[in-house]
Amino acid sequence: MRTRLPCVYMLASSMRGTLYLGVTSDLIQRVWQHKSRLVPGFSRKYGTHLLVWYEPYPDMLSAIAREKRIKSWKRAWKLELIESANPHWRDLYSAIIDASAPPAA
Repeated sequence: MRTRLPCVYMLASSMRGTLYLGVTSDLIQRVWQHKSRLVPGFSRKYGTHLLVWYEPYPDMLSAIAREKRIKSWKRAWKLELIESANPHWRDLYSAIIDASAPPAA
């Protein structure tokens, strides 16, 4: 069973494309839902399915507070946040799946 960890995350349609900011307690499951186009609304409409940034938090209240702060930021600041951690806008989804996989026997 996977451990749940509250996270704030950003999805993008492409490098420097449309951004989606969200918060979840299960990042792997939530990004999979976005990639599978199961989440109605903004993400499905604008094709934001590349996980380009995320930040884990010890509890959901902290994650929600951070999401609200970032939502109020200018777009340029959000781009800087992404590019400081992920300058090539790599899709981080496979990395989080690999990190959560149980060790090989």
